[in-house]
Amino acid sequence: MVKPAQNNILLELHVNNFEKVKDFYGKLGFKVIWERKPEAKKGYLIIKLDDNILCFWPGNEQVYNQSWFKRFPKDTKRGYGVEIVIMVKDVKKLYEEAKSFAKIADKLQKQAWGLWDFRIEDPFGYYLRITEYHNILDGTTNSVK
Repeated sequence: MVKPAQNNILLELHVNNFEKVKDFYGKLGFKVIWERKPEAKKGYLIIKLDDNILCFWPGNEQVYNQSWFKRFPKDTKRGYGVEIVIMVKDVKKLYEEAKSFAKIADKLQKQAWGLWDFRIEDPFGYYLRITEYHNILDGTTNSVK
């Protein structure tokens, strides 16, 4: 398996319910690394699948009081205009499993650039692309295994 490019950007997804996060992302294979239970604005959750790390805040209704996001209606689609890319070891197997619990946005297919992937929506509306491992920095367009 190819080693993905290393970077220091972390995604912090603002959600109102950590239990939904743990259930949905757990079915994708993520494990809880650590969690601070939601209390006021102090809740925090970090989950990991191989080299994929996602962070979540605050896990309760305080999400709607965050200084920037409180400007928008509560029903605003989460992550509009953003695609979160998650690399997995066996994209075809995970697709078969995901069909039973996830809202499939785009079916499993081999893309023009040579990688297999599929797209799903998480319970909060975040748009996820599940794809094969690759190093985005190497400039190749073919899937590497």
